[in-house]
Amino acid sequence: MSTAPRLTALDALHRSLGATMTDFAGWDMPLRYASERDEHNAVRTRAGLFDLSHMGEITVTGPEAAAFLSYALVGNIATVGNGRARYTMIVQEDGGIVDDLIVYRLGDSEYMVVANAGNAQIVLDALAARVGGFDAEVRDDRDAYALLAVQGPESPAIMKAVTDADLDGLKYYAGLPGTVAGVPALIARTGYTGEDGFELFVAPEHAEQLWRALTEAGAPHGLIPCGLSCRDTLRLEAGMPLYGHELTTALTPFDAGLGRVVKFEKEGDFVGREALTAAAERAETAPPRKLVGLIAEGRRVPRAGFPVVADGKVVGEVTSGAPSPTLGKPIAMAYVDAAFAVPGTEGVGVDIRGTHEPYEVVALPFYKRQK
Repeated sequence: MSTAPRLTALDALHRSLGATMTDFAGWDMPLRYASERDEHNAVRTRAGLFDLSHMGEITVTGPEAAAFLSYALVGNIATVGNGRARYTMIVQEDGGIVDDLIVYRLGDSEYMVVANAGNAQIVLDALAARVGGFDAEVRDDRDAYALLAVQGPESPAIMKAVTDADLDGLKYYAGLPGTVAGVPALIARTGYTGEDGFELFVAPEHAEQLWRALTEAGAPHGLIPCGLSCRDTLRLEAGMPLYGHELTTALTPFDAGLGRVVKFEKEGDFVGREALTAAAERAETAPPRKLVGLIAEGRRVPRAGFPVVADGKVVGEVTSGAPSPTLGKPIAMAYVDAAFAVPGTEGVGVDIRGTHEPYEVVALPFYKRQK
């Protein structure tokens, strides 16, 4: 029996704006409002407004909250300062990636773990299973928050019109409580588009008021509503991994080129330590396939799962692919054998339905904003 998708607090508003809706990780979400290319370009040059209320918020509290999270996750959460955030991962005992996460430290003994929508229940269950023996509590707060994001170079100016919070002092990967358009919010700066921007965690009943206020404040700056489709092309251009594509349980953080998030030096044991120690050693002696960028010489778009080929052999696999509005060409991320991972390597192509289309190997990201 199929379950009806969950609706965000902004569902009726999205439909009133003519959004094309789609089922994403069990949620009915806006895919696009008009042209996904226009939405993408708005975020790159002006600003876009996103509803991200499908993300999964999990609160961890208690005297041993930091010690527990350092045990349950691969990062050293004990070193995260108040008001700061950290990108980290939760892995299986065998080192396979369960999800990539952002952990916000909200107070001396309070943390918010934000999981990807499709993995939120899995992460919640894993944390609940690992908390035994720690003086800490794991709480499902997915229904306590709506999440809006303003992304793009005009986002600071838009936000300053609706809040007196110290945005200039808010660093990348940090968060602070404040009031935005009269609404209490956690204001974060941890975007997923390659642009500057802000994420606003608010009570669901305040979401529509905040959306309308941001829309009004953003109108002079060219802000438009944006859906999940352009969010995917934006993160792809920025070389940011997506769970289920660049990250899976079949890969360890070292396989994904993200071994830096694993902190072996932290105190005590943590889930996956033994397997990850072995994965780190393997990566030194026999490097795994590397994640690279591919830029098409032609117009055909590669998709996840397409083989990467060279010298008549399969040397890798595409994990994400799409037309790039910024570059004007199809692009892809792919895991390829180390011998073919050097930027500029010749003779590399993607097998697109039996035809080997030529691609240029480049270092990630494809796009980096000017500071």
